Amino acid sequence: MEFIEIIIASFYLFFGIIIGSFLNVVSLRYDTGDSILGRSMCLSCSKELKWFELIPILSFISQFGKCRDCKEKISWQYPLVELFTGIIFLGIFLKFSDLLLVSIQQLIVISVYFMVVFSILIVIFVYDLKYKIIPNDLVYTFSTLALAGIFFDPATFQISIPTLLPFLSGPIFFLFFFSFWFFSRGTWMGLGDGKLALGIGWLLGLSFGITAIILSFWIGAFISIILMSIPLLNFKGKRLTMKSEIPFGPFLILGLLLVFFFNINILNFIL
Repeated sequence: MEFIEIIIASFYLFFGIIIGSFLNVVSLRYDTGDSILGRSMCLSCSKELKWFELIPILSFISQFGKCRDCKEKISWQYPLVELFTGIIFLGIFLKFSDLLLVSIQQLIVISVYFMVVFSILIVIFVYDLKYKIIPNDLVYTFSTLALAGIFFDPATFQISIPTLLPFLSGPIFFLFFFSFWFFSRGTWMGLGDGKLALGIGWLLGLSFGITAIILSFWIGAFISIILMSIPLLNFKGKRLTMKSEIPFGPFLILGLLLVFFFNINILNFIL
């Protein structure tokens, strides 16, 4: 990797960490009535945090994961989301770094597009994990951006009319999850997962989308078995059983990320 690429890659990483800090605020204040632009404060003692207490990751480490005043533990969500977002943004650069030799403008446009898309998905990931629901505003925004993406050709910066299959990929995946929701009356799968799958189909296309969904079921099954089989592990303070409700949205997002960044296509091994 050339020196300039290292500099740009570092920028993507650190910019992602900073955005991750903001995404933490969004996921915590979404639908609470609190402004996402308001001052940050300790959730235990309500003390307003000073600037040096808001440095992503470093503040958590320097304070040993505790509030400087009340000494209550700070959730690991904060540094993990910040680091995760930084890695995602770095991955975006690495995936499209060849565009440095073609067009900086193209790299910027594609990077901004996927930064916005994945930022929305990260908030959905955290929110669904905490509250077991996927907010409509967020998932509709994600699906709209994914749909818009199939009409734009980043190679020419022009609007293009897609073939029928990429357009139908989203509805096909939505109907798949809708059938689970409909026939189980919402006990097997939430309708929000279908809305999320709609955007995944438009973002990845049919074959890669199928792979993402298959991977999400595998990941979900693997993690659920681990959580149920080890007595010391629990989910939100409760021991998991076969009847426990586990949000599926985060698994769908993990499947999407694996396919997007590693170009995994299970159908290549089957067909």
